[in-house]
Amino acid sequence: MDEYRDAADARRFARAIARVTTRPWKIMEVCGGQTHAIVRFGIEDLLPDGVTLIHGPGCPVCVTPVEMIDKAIELAGRSEVILCSFGDMLRVPGSRTSLLEAKAAGGRVKVVYSPMKAVELARANPDREVVFFAVGFETTAPANAMAVFQAARDGLENFSMLASHVLVPPAMEAILAAPGNEVRGFLGAGHVCAVMGIDEYRPLARRYGVPIVVTGFEPLDLLHGIHLCVKQLEEGRADVENQYVRSVRPEGNLKAMELMREVFVVGPRTWRGIGSIPDSGLVLRETYRDFDAERRFGPTDSHTEETSECISGLVLQGRRKPFECPAFGARCTPDQPLGAPMVSSEGACAAYYRYRGDHLETSETSYGGDHGKE
Repeated sequence: MDEYRDAADARRFARAIARVTTRPWKIMEVCGGQTHAIVRFGIEDLLPDGVTLIHGPGCPVCVTPVEMIDKAIELAGRSEVILCSFGDMLRVPGSRTSLLEAKAAGGRVKVVYSPMKAVELARANPDREVVFFAVGFETTAPANAMAVFQAARDGLENFSMLASHVLVPPAMEAILAAPGNEVRGFLGAGHVCAVMGIDEYRPLARRYGVPIVVTGFEPLDLLHGIHLCVKQLEEGRADVENQYVRSVRPEGNLKAMELMREVFVVGPRTWRGIGSIPDSGLVLRETYRDFDAERRFGPTDSHTEETSECISGLVLQGRRKPFECPAFGARCTPDQPLGAPMVSSEGACAAYYRYRGDHLETSETSYGGDHGKE
């Protein structure tokens, strides 16, 4: 990765951004992975005063609603169920507890690194119900679709999925359509576009007059993307550009999309801290209804809110920075989180706590600091 982390090249990009910037612009990065790179490498400190980065709702763990966490915890407590999940979901707080605490209390919670491991577990334990907690954006949807497809093909009647998939474009549109929106451009999530391509963003760019630049996750990727976005804004253009050409093809991954559409359909989804967004999630098709854990074990019919002390909804919408929360770093820490953004490896609060908190040393890899406004 050295070629994408060269400090001298980073400062050259920063100077190029400063040369083309004549007005203030607010640009939102969509993905939590981008947010962590921005904070870790001090990208914000390199930018001219007129360019402000806003952190978006691009952390799938963070936007998983409280009621889905509660449902997963409830399933983990059933004697016949083995609940499988990626590790980053275990410490996300539900309304009363977390999956990690449920596991410590005797719940059957199994950390897996692939949904196919949950399928294998179901095959090896025919006397147990194996439920995979499927969370993520379009990035993880193909692998999760493959798990359901494989289970159906193998006739595994003891496998099901608790699905909480969300989609990026509807969230971007919700932000753009919100009263008081100040976002004037987007850095699109490269890994999502590696699956979905870039064409689905063109209607958004045209309808709202915002440039969308798909980027990677390294410092030079992000600075290059910001430069392209600012140039468009200064020239009055609103196009979709692909900075991440080494990984993203305009058409996306056609095989992956075909599998997703075989297993999932678009449906409404509730986003933690944001609320319901129409057509913003993926739900299992009727063809695969037997693998829907909510149908099998009963729906999640309760609605619970984040603790009133947590402002994660405002953070996820880009309306507040993590350090603007009174609880940040005091009553809310990675060890005792009030909200999901402090837990997830892609959460904005976790990024600020790890790399920018006053109680921590500044990252040695930062390109900012005294060189910030070259």
